[in-house]
Amino acid sequence: MNELPLQRLLPQIIDDLATHGWSRQTHVLPQSLTGELASECRQRAQNGALSPAGVGRGQGLAVREGVRGDSIQWLEPGQNTACDQYLAAMNELRRALNQAFYLGLEDYESHFALYPPGAFYQKHLDRFRDDDRRTVSAVFYLNDTWQADQGGALRLYPNDGSELDVLPEAGTLVLFMSAELPHEVLPASRERLSLTGWFRRR
Repeated sequence: MNELPLQRLLPQIIDDLATHGWSRQTHVLPQSLTGELASECRQRAQNGALSPAGVGRGQGLAVREGVRGDSIQWLEPGQNTACDQYLAAMNELRRALNQAFYLGLEDYESHFALYPPGAFYQKHLDRFRDDDRRTVSAVFYLNDTWQADQGGALRLYPNDGSELDVLPEAGTLVLFMSAELPHEVLPASRERLSLTGWFRRR
């Protein structure tokens, strides 16, 4: 695979995470690959492969539309060429994070997420109370020509008391420390697609 824009952005990502605990980068993957991923997400949705997302884990997992309203499907290697290229890029990022921060990140799990118009996800942290493997969260957006007045921002709550809104524009990657940064997904007036995942330690 030719060098991806992500590879040139690694030093900035490392610096952002070390300084702020989060990073936002644009044009992270080739536009063609981002488009293929968006098409794959829509195709899976049309085929009925996406399922309503739950809250919690294990026996406590439950669908609660008053908390989150997206539908998801987990990525598995070998299902789709574009998805495999995305997973390979994230694996390269995982190695860079380990080299910079000695996090012991062992793997990366990711799913497509589709939010229909009006759906949201209330403010939360990504790490479970009884499972601390999720260490760095990664959200990659797949939405062409997104406009600010369409809503749908990822709202981050850094520990300095501020609020930071990130629009879900195609090609944007947001990374943050899973246990440290509360965040929420605001409702949008149009369908909102992303790949959401977590780098997990042993």
